[in-house]
Amino acid sequence: MASLDNELDRAGRMPATDRTSRVPTTGAGRRNAPILANRNLRPAVLVVAAIAAVAIIGALVAFGPELWNFFTNGEAVRAWVDAQGPFAPVAMVALVIAQIIIAVLPGEPVELAAGYLFGFWEGTTICFVGGLVGTVLVTALVKTLGMRIVRLFFTREQTEGVTWLRDSARFELIMFVVFLIPGTPKDILTYAAGLTTCPWWRIALITCVGRIPSIVTSTLAAGFASEGNWTAAVMTGVITAALVGAGTIAFAAIRRREQNKAKRG
Repeated sequence: MASLDNELDRAGRMPATDRTSRVPTTGAGRRNAPILANRNLRPAVLVVAAIAAVAIIGALVAFGPELWNFFTNGEAVRAWVDAQGPFAPVAMVALVIAQIIIAVLPGEPVELAAGYLFGFWEGTTICFVGGLVGTVLVTALVKTLGMRIVRLFFTREQTEGVTWLRDSARFELIMFVVFLIPGTPKDILTYAAGLTTCPWWRIALITCVGRIPSIVTSTLAAGFASEGNWTAAVMTGVITAALVGAGTIAFAAIRRREQNKAKRG
């Protein structure tokens, strides 16, 4: 298998080998073309991507260590969001978006804070909306800037470690299954999906629906804790830990199987 960087040097972005994600040149299949293939969308995407890229780089340079400390401190996240008063839900959505775009930041404290402050239903909705917006922005950034934006957050080894997903003949199905499994590296997979020719709206749909089990377990446990129902919170936490453990094993098995198929092919 050629290295990921060599492929990107030739093609500009990671090619998807999924039959449903190839880019046809005629007919209705044009809907699968990359987002920048639509000339009407190109200027808007470039502007959004440029603004987002500048904001990301500026935030990393100015607040790098502080951002990490903040996002890993659930109490600090809750206090900051709560201090926003009537704009607290908007602030929470903004944090979810920021965590998805700045992929090195942990998402679990943000999801727990959403469940604790807003309860299960509202917290889950907030995380879902933020995840949707964040995924669309990530996809636009990656389809515009390619590997340059990916390299801000992931090493060569990390990106080459997910080429098996790109090479799968069932790319979209495998991606959806992997996202359903708690504990899988969803952030790098979101960026990797953006490097393929899979349409942005399909990536957003697959990843956002796939994130629901992970979001639900976090907001449910935090919601129980906010109500003082510690027994239910602990039980949810134990179940979540078991799912993460099983998910890690399942993810390794799926990756190994797809890698073996690619070698035989």
